[in-house]
Amino acid sequence: MSGAIIAIDGPAGSGKSTVARTLADALGWSFLDTGAMYRAVTVEALSRGVDVNDAGALAQLATSVVLTTTPRVTVNGRDVEDEIRTETINRAVSAVAANADVRRAMVRRQREWAAAQSAGTVVEGRDITTVVFPHATLKIYLTASLEERSRRRGDEDPASVARRDEVDSTRETSPLRRAEGATVIDTTGRTVEEVVGEIIECLNTQRSR
Repeated sequence: MSGAIIAIDGPAGSGKSTVARTLADALGWSFLDTGAMYRAVTVEALSRGVDVNDAGALAQLATSVVLTTTPRVTVNGRDVEDEIRTETINRAVSAVAANADVRRAMVRRQREWAAAQSAGTVVEGRDITTVVFPHATLKIYLTASLEERSRRRGDEDPASVARRDEVDSTRETSPLRRAEGATVIDTTGRTVEEVVGEIIECLNTQRSR
């Protein structure tokens, strides 16, 4: 890897994307939202009429599509930034993310992307500290109450968020879990700036050791 990596994991609605993006801006580092990559593949699959439960077709799609995540999410040059957060994608993305071949293709892309960055990188997702970058400079696990996470996701039904938690934490490939050595931060009732400040303190403490 070319620079330091802060890896941030956590369940849906824990604040990963907002915190990671703000943290990257504060540090002047690059940022990668890995969840957006799976969502982009899901958008492309649905637009092509590919069954998200068709493992082989999904794997082929994930390997062949051209993805970008900054400054906006695109698939094969098409801007899908606004599509990836819709309820339709919310319902379908877990099946795509649970596909072992899709995950292998995405992990390879994520590692290649990070290796190409000259400065530090903030990466967020649901298997970043355990699978993608287990030797990251700093590993963070964000969490929050179910009610808070539901509110952050546009008042999504708490039962829907809980189902996503269950799928993500029990899938056979790269399940969501807290990595050994990860710093756990509960973001319930806290501002983004407070959480970012705590992570920067953790980074400075680790660097001073």
